[in-house]
Amino acid sequence: MEQDISYSPIIEIINENFEIPQLIKTRRIAALLPHNYHTSDKKYPVLYLQDGQNLFDDYAPFGSWELPKQLAHLAKHGHGDVIIVAIDHAETERIKEFTPTKVTALGVGDGKKYARFLCETLKPYVDQHFRTLSHGNHTGIGGSSMGGLISIYAAMQHPTTFSKLMIFSPSLWVSPELSIDFIRKTPLFKGKIYLYGGTQEGSSMVEHLNEFVHVISNDPHKRNLQFKLSVRDGGEHNESAWGHEFPKALNWLFN
Repeated sequence: MEQDISYSPIIEIINENFEIPQLIKTRRIAALLPHNYHTSDKKYPVLYLQDGQNLFDDYAPFGSWELPKQLAHLAKHGHGDVIIVAIDHAETERIKEFTPTKVTALGVGDGKKYARFLCETLKPYVDQHFRTLSHGNHTGIGGSSMGGLISIYAAMQHPTTFSKLMIFSPSLWVSPELSIDFIRKTPLFKGKIYLYGGTQEGSSMVEHLNEFVHVISNDPHKRNLQFKLSVRDGGEHNESAWGHEFPKALNWLFN
């Protein structure tokens, strides 16, 4: 896919050392703004994505989603009018931050503090400094692997803040009951859920996703939640696969 630079998003580094008071840390936060952001007065929905290093950096160590190219292609065809907020992960402490604050296969993590940062610190900052549609109905969260897991958990912790979930290849093996608890114990969530996984990601990936779909379909709260499951035959656990899926997921969630 060739990139038409006239439609490329505007990448603004919000701060190389954005303070995370809940974790006593700092982090690079970037915003990918629609190409015509500065020539319009439009307000935009926002999608908060984890693992920012892997979203648009040309030399990301594990590959890139190539979001500038994906967003330029969407914009050229009249889609993708969304502000993307990319949050870098914590490097060696990534797993701890993205693990729920409960007993899991990886121990008890800092997920609750991280989710509070997204909801109580970062989102208010973004809404104050950019032209956003700030209501939860226009706010999404997403990520891949452990980033997908923490996105589910953050929506559990703050179900009225995030209404659009982009969950790619979630590491549900860490906490297999998380998807069930999310649906059964979070009645305030009334949004949309996009689930993706590949058949070459390990034997349990598609199984976990199908279980997630089953519990959504049998929602005890009768919300008729909108969801979409995308399974890619031969899909592997990598940035290229997630970048390939991104445009379809973004269109479905924000249309």
